[in-house]
Amino acid sequence: MYRKILFCLDNSDYANSGVEAGLRIAEASRATVAGCHVYAARLHSERFKEMEGGLPAEYRAEKKLKEQREIHEGLIEKGLRIISDSYIAPFLARAEGTGLKALCISREGKNFEEIVKEAEENAYDLVVMGAHGLGKTDISRIGSVVERVARRIKCDILIMKDASFSGPSNNIVAAIDGSAASFGALNAATHLSKVFNTGVAALSAFDPDFHRTAFRSIAGVLSEEAGRLFRFKEQERLHDEIIDKGLAKIYAGHLESAAKMAGATGVNLKTALLSGKASAEIIRYCQTKRPFILALGRVGAHAVPSLDIGSVAENCLREAPCNILITSKEAALPQTAASGVEWDAEAEKILSSIPSFVRQMVRKMAEDAARKDGVAVITPLFMRKVRERLGE
Repeated sequence: MYRKILFCLDNSDYANSGVEAGLRIAEASRATVAGCHVYAARLHSERFKEMEGGLPAEYRAEKKLKEQREIHEGLIEKGLRIISDSYIAPFLARAEGTGLKALCISREGKNFEEIVKEAEENAYDLVVMGAHGLGKTDISRIGSVVERVARRIKCDILIMKDASFSGPSNNIVAAIDGSAASFGALNAATHLSKVFNTGVAALSAFDPDFHRTAFRSIAGVLSEEAGRLFRFKEQERLHDEIIDKGLAKIYAGHLESAAKMAGATGVNLKTALLSGKASAEIIRYCQTKRPFILALGRVGAHAVPSLDIGSVAENCLREAPCNILITSKEAALPQTAASGVEWDAEAEKILSSIPSFVRQMVRKMAEDAARKDGVAVITPLFMRKVRERLGE
């Protein structure tokens, strides 16, 4: 799955933990690996110049300042390169000891920018980073460098929150929302489960209260005329009778699709359907179950082209207490056969009046029920029957 892996090194426990986990992944596919450290010589030179005004008078003469700048720049450049090499040397020895082809990369500049450039310029398909660097504090949720890199790179990224990795401690978990990106995360999870010899679980979380809360908010601001134009009561009843109850079935269907996809690769998938705001429920699950890795799609079902990272991935990156894999790969959704069910004109008219963001869900529910009942044509009467069943 991964053929070229970039390791970000700073000699922190988290980065070293990433080396141990990442090299196992590399060994499984005989990937080419590269160890990278970024140093900021120019930044130090700029800071030195900013301090020149506070030097004693005898050091502020232009000739003296020029000499000091040259000495400082030479020492800083050379010293930081030596430090960079010292970070990379153990990695090279460790990687070459496993028979992998290993590269040594030092880059000068702003840390997160140079990591992103390196990942893009040399087409890595996985970046491995520690969740924190040497500057970690007691209140740090996630390191600023890893958060900035995670937002910007296009390839997969494995973020190690376990600073003392010696082997997998539990299952690998994938978060599923029905998007191609989430099924890509499932593929990554099943692949890594074979690398680390772990089980795999899939989570799917739906929010039954969101629409109800939104409607309560709207009710307080709509005028009577606006309520009629919006068909407020009709829309509210639609949500109460169909959408909120149907969400559980839709997300359970995503898990069924995930189980079939995993089963096709020989993996027996455990599943869990969670009720509540997606990121909150996934984080709570991870706090309780402590998975080895949580695999997430970079974006979810509601992504737009300009989005860098989805809210669920963003929140889990900060708050989930486990290693995180964010993948940019997408997987083809399970193929569904043609429904074989027709809609009469009146039923189609009713369907078209349903808000677009749930129309496909209602169509699928009605067609599934029609196939189960042996109904060839969906009518308004049949739609009412389906709605009544949901209320049972």
